[in-house]
Amino acid sequence: MIGYITLGTNNVAKAAEFYDGLMAIFGAKRMMEDETFIAWGTDMNEPGFSIIKPFDGKQATVGNGGMIALKADSEAMVDQIYHKALELGGSDEGAPGLRGGGFYAAYFRDLDGNKLNTFCMKAAD
Repeated sequence: MIGYITLGTNNVAKAAEFYDGLMAIFGAKRMMEDETFIAWGTDMNEPGFSIIKPFDGKQATVGNGGMIALKADSEAMVDQIYHKALELGGSDEGAPGLRGGGFYAAYFRDLDGNKLNTFCMKAAD
């Protein structure tokens, strides 16, 4: 259903470094880019992720209540993405752990303050 997700940024170069590090964990690479926009993906026919400097020239701002969830393959991958985000300058919004119903997740903000989550569903014991 989702084709791609785009987050606004005020510094494409810094955001690119941040997301290059995270997207590599998913096996995603830059698929399209110019001086104001970068899109990552694993295949042009699969959902993608992108950043952009707002077209209207105004500052990119954080949505209140909005969050992007990145699906991980395992708890170890959730942990890896979360720690990589913090290593790259992101901020903590909730350390990795079970949140109920087998939902294992971690929460962080990118360099522009956008809230993200990485998660997987823990197999039943």
